[in-house]
Amino acid sequence: MSLQAVRKVYGSGDGAVTALDEVTVGIRRGTFTAVMGPSGSGKSTFLHCASGMDRPTSGRVLLGDTDLGALKEARLTEVRRDRIGFVFQAYNLLPSLTVLQNITLPLRLAGRRADSAWLQEVVRRVGLDGRLDRHPSELSGGQQQRVAIARALVARPEVVLADEPTGALDSRTASQVLALLRSVVDEMGQTVLMVTHDPVAASAAHSVLFLADGRLAGELHGPTPEKVAERMTHLGEW
Repeated sequence: MSLQAVRKVYGSGDGAVTALDEVTVGIRRGTFTAVMGPSGSGKSTFLHCASGMDRPTSGRVLLGDTDLGALKEARLTEVRRDRIGFVFQAYNLLPSLTVLQNITLPLRLAGRRADSAWLQEVVRRVGLDGRLDRHPSELSGGQQQRVAIARALVARPEVVLADEPTGALDSRTASQVLALLRSVVDEMGQTVLMVTHDPVAASAAHSVLFLADGRLAGELHGPTPEKVAERMTHLGEW
C-alpha cells in the first residue's frame, strides 16, 4: 500500500481545513506499522484515505497496482470487502450473531464460502477455540477484539487496518491483542497498519510513522515505548 502526495481538505474558502498535506509513504508487505501523532494531526484521516473510506482531495492511494481513488463506489466497496481487513476500537460486532457468524459475515456478504482449513487456522491463532457458538455479550472485551481480528483475517486481505484496537481494553488485555497482531505479521505474513495514541501499543510495531499538522513528521524503526514517547514530545523538531 502507498500514499502518493495525498492531500485531504475538508470544507472550502476561509473555513477549509487541511487534514492531510502532501503525505507520501509506502507500507511494505509483511510489516506492522503504527501511525502516531497529537490530536488533530491527521491520523484518522490518514487511515480513512488509506482504506478507501474517504477519497483524497488530490494525490493517489494505491493498494498494489489499484488506485482506490479512481474506482467507482461499487467497485471500491468490493475492494474494501475483499482486499482490506478492518479492526475497530469498538469491535463492531453484531450482537445477534454468534462468534462464528460474526467472523464469516464478510464472506457471506460477498457470496463466498469460508475456506474451512483457513477458518480453523484463524480461529486457533486468535484463541477462540470452543467459543464459536457464543454471542458477543458472553465475551470479554479482549475476546470481542479477537473476534474482530479474526473477521478481518478470514478473507485473506492484503492489508489489515486497525483503528485504536486497544483503546477500550485494560493494559493486560491490550498487550495480548498487540502480541496477536504482531504474530499474524511475523508468522502469517500479514500486513498491518495501526493508528494509536499509545506509545506502548506503537512499540509492538516494526516501525512508527509520525504525523503533525497533517504532514509526515518522521519514522522510527525498532520502537520502544520510551523512544516513541520521546519522539512525540519533539515532533516539531524533526
